Amino acid sequence: MKTQQENDRKLIFDNEGIKAFAIQLKKIREREGFTQSQLAFESGLSLSQIARIETARINPTLSTVFTLARTLNVTLPDLFNFELPPKV
Repeated sequence: MKTQQENDRKLIFDNEGIKAFAIQLKKIREREGFTQSQLAFESGLSLSQIARIETARINPTLSTVFTLARTLNVTLPDLFNFELPPKV
């Protein structure tokens, strides 16, 4: 039986943070000379998943972020090198 607190939990989707990550990922992908198709192929992710991440439609898992960093041959701080907008 669920408690009231468990029932009150909601899925967190920080839209502004996801958008900032999306912009940074696209910038790095282009800087490193990857197309979305190439990144998808080399990372093992689907092209639609790459597109949804870059347009901030989905919240990528940590495992996905690690895969992207390894494929792009960049550090995690590089992927997260952006200002996090304040929560509105």
